[in-house]
Amino acid sequence: MPPLSGVDALGAIGATFPTAAPRSTTDGDAAGFGASLTGAVDELRALQSTSNGLAVSAVTGDLDDIHAAMIASSRASVTLELVAAVRNKGVDAFNEIMRMQA
Repeated sequence: MPPLSGVDALGAIGATFPTAAPRSTTDGDAAGFGASLTGAVDELRALQSTSNGLAVSAVTGDLDDIHAAMIASSRASVTLELVAAVRNKGVDAFNEIMRMQA
C-alpha cells in the first residue's frame, strides 16, 4: 500500500472540498453558504446509506471485499464528525452574536 501524502491523498478517494474566493457579504453569499451546508448533509446521507448497504452485505455474506465496507464506514464516521463540528461552531458563533447584542 503506497503511503499517503498529505491532503492530496484525499482527492484520490473521492473527497471534495469547496473552494471559496473572498467576496462581499450579500444575499447570494448567504444562499451559497446554505446550499453548501445542504450539499454537505446530502453527501453525509449518501455516505451513510452506502456504508449501511455494505455493512448489510458483509453480514449476510454477499460482500467479497470487507475493506470496502470498512472504508465506507470510516468515511461516513469522519464526515459525521466534521458536520457535527461545523454545526457546533455555527451554534457557538450564533450565541456569541446574541451576547454582543444584549
